[in-house]
Amino acid sequence: MTKDLMQYDLLTQDAMRQVVRKALERVEKEGLPGEHHFFITFATDAPDVFVSDALKARYPQEMTIVLQHRFWGLEVGEDSFTVSLTFNKVPEQLVIPYVAIKGFYDPVVQFGVQFHVEGTETDEEAGAEISAFAEKREEDGEGADETSGEKEEATGEVVSLDAFRKK
Repeated sequence: MTKDLMQYDLLTQDAMRQVVRKALERVEKEGLPGEHHFFITFATDAPDVFVSDALKARYPQEMTIVLQHRFWGLEVGEDSFTVSLTFNKVPEQLVIPYVAIKGFYDPVVQFGVQFHVEGTETDEEAGAEISAFAEKREEDGEGADETSGEKEEATGEVVSLDAFRKK
């Protein structure tokens, strides 16, 4: 087989990261449309990621955030985005470069992409973790109450995906 000197896999990842950036830009300008919300998994140990020391100690390699009900200060830049969330009633500001994102998932439309972040687990493992996390969250009834149309008060909680890892 011929070696891919064009590195199409890297070009594709770069293009899909731009899809994530464009989705975040839309949310920055207009808010989340309808019931859309995002699960974003990222490598906390990647260069230029900023999380507090407390969060870094709790999630030394990766974490997943949910942008749904309670987040603020979303600022989308060319190479990274900034968002504020509450973790255990403590407000935190995160700076996440797009190259640190391992997975992006919008369960409303079943859209998800996985990315390879150098020095981390494989793309397939990251994708399986995001899907399993989203399914468990929906099974647990988190998010919007479909019968009343009212939204549950969420706290932008970070959850460890260790329970979903392949052993």
